[in-house]
Amino acid sequence: MNQSALIRPEWTPATIALMVLGFVVFWPLGLAMLAYIIFGDRLRGFKRDANNRADRWFAGCRRATSRYNTHFTSGNVAFDDWRKAELDRLEEERRKLDEMREEFDSYMRELRRAKDQEEFDRFMRDRRNNRPAGDNPVVDL
Repeated sequence: MNQSALIRPEWTPATIALMVLGFVVFWPLGLAMLAYIIFGDRLRGFKRDANNRADRWFAGCRRATSRYNTHFTSGNVAFDDWRKAELDRLEEERRKLDEMREEFDSYMRELRRAKDQEEFDRFMRDRRNNRPAGDNPVVDL
């Protein structure tokens, strides 16, 4: 995935100007811009971790809700049996979907790792091929 941002978390003239402008207009804006410049590289990982934690928490809530909802009865045994069967079927579908999502996530991680490895190998190969003939590194063992 190729992403580009107009304002990258780096010390550039644009980010410095926005930070100063933020301090002039309203000091928390300048502070937020300063935090973005310093910690912006870590935001993607933080967002991913927060999403994963929220997903796990909500999955636990769904499991708890499905357990507690089965205790309530409507007074009609046939309806309650049908309702329990449907809830069990939906819970099984949810479990299958969660397993498929986990499989897909691991597949994407492996795909990214393979792509990174391929790019690194290409870089090393190009670097080796572009080295001048007299520039042979001496390796001491």
